Amino acid sequence: MGNNYLFTGFPGFIANQLIKKLIEKEGEVENIYVLTLPAMKEKAEQTKATIITNSRFPKENFHIYVGDITKQGLGLSAIDEEKLQDTTYVFHLAAIYDLAVPRDIAYLVNVTGTKHVNDWVKSLPAIKRYVYFSTAYVAGLREGLLKEDELIRPHAFKNFYEETKYEAEVLVEALKASLPVTIIRPGIVKGHSLTGETTKFDGPYLFLNVMDRLKRLPIFPKMGHKDAVVNLIPIDFLIEAVLYLSQEKIGEGKTYHLTDPNPYTVIEIYQMMLNEMLGKKPKGNMPLSIVKFFLSFASIRKWLRVEKEIIDYFTWLGKFDSSIAKADLAEANIRCPDLKEQIPSMVKFYLQHKVNNDYHIPIR
Repeated sequence: MGNNYLFTGFPGFIANQLIKKLIEKEGEVENIYVLTLPAMKEKAEQTKATIITNSRFPKENFHIYVGDITKQGLGLSAIDEEKLQDTTYVFHLAAIYDLAVPRDIAYLVNVTGTKHVNDWVKSLPAIKRYVYFSTAYVAGLREGLLKEDELIRPHAFKNFYEETKYEAEVLVEALKASLPVTIIRPGIVKGHSLTGETTKFDGPYLFLNVMDRLKRLPIFPKMGHKDAVVNLIPIDFLIEAVLYLSQEKIGEGKTYHLTDPNPYTVIEIYQMMLNEMLGKKPKGNMPLSIVKFFLSFASIRKWLRVEKEIIDYFTWLGKFDSSIAKADLAEANIRCPDLKEQIPSMVKFYLQHKVNNDYHIPIR
């Protein structure tokens, strides 16, 4: 008899990649339950169909439930809630990830929504593991070495996304004393390390958006603090690591930084992308005050397809310690690949799909 897995945040990229990898392990999965918003029901059905077509998983064992984590009981009907009582693993991924999100929306989804999921998980009689997806950037404006076993409120945050994910993690951390919890703090997630595949161009892809728009410029100056790093991890590393740590006893009661232990600086990433994208090298330097001025205009941000909030990461000097994750993942020989080797496939995938607006995120 297998286990029953519930995922919030379906049909999001991480959720569907987790499910695809999970059902490769025949005999371990009895049922897949996914929670999706009413507005996402059609896309959820399409994603389910694709997963079923590309696997041998029984269609009748993949169940889509329409709900809403911002509502008590996850917005489920009494009948659906009863059907889900045999859930053994819960992966809570639903969240607002937009760096420019207003506080009220971020709080409703990320904090209130997580409280509702927590309350629901506590009602499950057969729960074996509750896996919560936080972010390494709950550190806010704290700098220096940031450890996995710390959850310290910083004096400030760079945006409401960071702040509300911190508040939500505090709620989940409190459950460790009574429930089998694993908290995952990923770095910034990019596409597949080998194929470059992703479903949206956010985070580091905003660099590529700007380079594409300004490709006729004769000079691309450097930007950012020379010691500031941007911690990027590929989706395939995240999936392998999460499934291992959520299944094995070693992961129970722990918080993990699933981050690159050897990250590149902002300037190094910028140089690698610029060279791969346009065959150019940056020259000179541009003060970030000038960049921030231009990005204060919505019309410029929208044309460049870049969020102004990304600039805050160009000077931040925090570094994530991932010693606990590295030690526990070593048993399964799981490690984060070198970002430098991933840049060609990342740029190639971007160039193939940049004209498809479905990949681009809304810019405010």
